[in-house]
Amino acid sequence: MTGLLARAEPVARLLVALGFAAVLVISVDPVSAGTALVLGALLLPLAGARVRRVLVQAVPVLVAAPLAAVTIALYGAPSGRTLLAAGLVHVTEGSLVLALATLLRVLAIGLCGIGLLGGVDATRLADGMAQLLHLPVRFVLGALAAFRLFGLLGDDWRALALARRARGVADRGRVQRFAGQAFGLLVLSVRRATVLATAMEARGFGGPGPRTWARRARFGRPDLVLALGAAAVLAVAVAAAVLAGTWNPVAGLRG
Repeated sequence: MTGLLARAEPVARLLVALGFAAVLVISVDPVSAGTALVLGALLLPLAGARVRRVLVQAVPVLVAAPLAAVTIALYGAPSGRTLLAAGLVHVTEGSLVLALATLLRVLAIGLCGIGLLGGVDATRLADGMAQLLHLPVRFVLGALAAFRLFGLLGDDWRALALARRARGVADRGRVQRFAGQAFGLLVLSVRRATVLATAMEARGFGGPGPRTWARRARFGRPDLVLALGAAAVLAVAVAAAVLAGTWNPVAGLRG
């Protein structure tokens, strides 16, 4: 990752992504979500996000968004002229508008969130959470250690499969083989976690007193530019929805 996103603090990127999602969740309308999606898609490459990586990582979002829209269109709250009525299926003009708004909102939140948080360095994020957000150090470092070891699960699973096959204990049914291998992976993970916890305690990770950090985390100009850019996108999106008369807060729907 290059450009503004590479220089910005991971914590700032996380806060911007959460704020972006919070504003888009307030209103269910296609104008604000569509405007935010278009502007966000245009600005993310300028900030340093790689379009190909974002699209690859966003495949689940690209699949889930149309499915959610179809569900809303078929079974959403009816309003306006009825277009199709067959049993539980009730398609109206209002449900189609709501489905379009849902589709655009899921795409906007998902794509912009992946663009902002994709490629985040876990160590820098942990440093920022402890130093900038003042989260408990033991929790942050424990979560960082667990995240670092999470990638080893796939290697451990393959190694266990090869070891069991070499010993001739992998010739039983598929269910039994999976259960036995999963139990072995659980035992191996617990042992590794125990060793890691002991090593961290021996190196003073759980000691009393203030902790020193190898890397100082601080908000700077890139974080401010990123926050202002996201605020500008959201302001334009909300203003466009208000001017178009489609601004529809969720609280108003319950009323």
